[in-house]
Amino acid sequence: MSYKQTACPKCDSSDAFTIYEDGAYCFSCQYSTKKVNNMNDLEPVVKPNNNITLDEIHELNSFAITSRGINKQVVDHFGIKMAVNPDGSGGSHFYPYTNKYDGKVIAYKERKLPKSFVTHGNFTNIELFGQAVSNGGKTLVITEGELDACAVAQSFLDKYNKIFPVVSIPSASGCKVVLEQREWIRKFESVILFFDKDEAGQAAVQKVAKIIGAGKVKVAKLLEKDPCEQLLKHGSKSLLQSYWDAETWSPAGLIVGESIWEQFQQRQRTKSRPYPDCLSGLNDKLKGIRQGEITLFTSGTGSGKSTIVKEIILDLLNDKPDADGVVEENKVGLISLEESVGDTAEKFIEMTLNQRLDHESNNLTDLDLRQGFEKVFGDERLILLDHQGSVGDSTLTDKIEYMCLMGCKYLVLDHITIAVSEGSEGLSGNEAIDKVMSDLLKIVKKHNVWLCLISHLRKAPGGGTSFEEGKLASIDDIKGSGSIKQISFDIVAFARNLVADNATERNTIKFRVLKSRFTGLTGSAGAAIYNNKTGRLTSTDVFAEI
Repeated sequence: MSYKQTACPKCDSSDAFTIYEDGAYCFSCQYSTKKVNNMNDLEPVVKPNNNITLDEIHELNSFAITSRGINKQVVDHFGIKMAVNPDGSGGSHFYPYTNKYDGKVIAYKERKLPKSFVTHGNFTNIELFGQAVSNGGKTLVITEGELDACAVAQSFLDKYNKIFPVVSIPSASGCKVVLEQREWIRKFESVILFFDKDEAGQAAVQKVAKIIGAGKVKVAKLLEKDPCEQLLKHGSKSLLQSYWDAETWSPAGLIVGESIWEQFQQRQRTKSRPYPDCLSGLNDKLKGIRQGEITLFTSGTGSGKSTIVKEIILDLLNDKPDADGVVEENKVGLISLEESVGDTAEKFIEMTLNQRLDHESNNLTDLDLRQGFEKVFGDERLILLDHQGSVGDSTLTDKIEYMCLMGCKYLVLDHITIAVSEGSEGLSGNEAIDKVMSDLLKIVKKHNVWLCLISHLRKAPGGGTSFEEGKLASIDDIKGSGSIKQISFDIVAFARNLVADNATERNTIKFRVLKSRFTGLTGSAGAAIYNNKTGRLTSTDVFAEI
């Protein structure tokens, strides 16, 4: 036996706390107690169990699901029933499924709180959840779960005081029902899919959309993993915005109509961050650094690639306002496979203090070094990978993606040609690099980050000038698979004559753009001179033309 519903002392829900003979249970927050003193207004209760009959489920009560922001009107709209164990130890939601022939309830899907499922009745000839009460209207919403359907319905009710057609598939793999109800679904002018953002949910989007057909289907862009979570965190207005902003689905990646305009606008909004002053010549050709792109730097051995990327990183960590006056606190990830973390830290500290530690004029104290360290690493916005040598391709991409999840918007991989083990996952060297490059591009696009790759050059043919003697590189000189050149958005080659008699020439790095997908501009891009005392680069016009 149970007693009337009242306000919960824990979550303040108005009617979810149910008092029983030997305890009480809240259907909203799952708070329970073993003993109550106030016993009146007795009502029958059915204990949830696997042998419960459909008639017994029909007789159960219903309550608001306040823990999910769903009121009783929505619960009653879908015919959801609820039960609780007499000892208050747990409860269940029962979601009704109707017969496709006459619309009568013939089955229930039971959700045992917090989240396990059993079924009751015959699911052979069912309609979509909510189909029996989703008639009228031009647009149909399909969700991946029953509570998600409730969340969308709640957003309709909050705004319009009415629930528009919204249904749910039984599960992410339950597309058979969509196929069986295809004719009914296609009566609507448009169908919006509110599916989970996880892999299973997005796979279900493709399956369901193909069944319904191109031209009718739109896909909602969720802020959270599912509509329920978005309703809780952002409210009804947010779900309605996802409803109105839904993008037209098309097969095989085809883009039509407003989706093209949206991508165009997104491209126009893409901001470029200038290269540091010491690399100012690159700005003329490349128009800066852009998130969502891969840039490749290449040169011969000892030409200054590592110093150049460190200059870029230090500049990225130097919070400067953009064209709109916005200051972005950038996080940067560095994967240096030829340099230990200690060596990397030393180089950054030297450059920050403008003093090489091995230079004869060095008079830095331990306090100076600590201050230099704090300036670069103190706020933990520069993240290093503690690894030397090759790594398996899946391990590499996993670590890079984790850096993205940590908030890194700019990443440097030094260098790609030793990043993959020979024969990784049964692939040859070039095949493995092809896979890694493809995976890296997906990560760059998924997380909207800038990725800088370092690549070595092939060994120069015998008899001629070597790259270490200042030989100019072409795009065909890049070492490794062709995918490195094809997938990279920008390619910049560096040239430095390490054996020049003239000290200025010997320390001058010349830049040449070999590819620029954004501007199409190639050719000479200035030069920088290396200062042996400070370890820093300075832009120069000397020997700039190559």
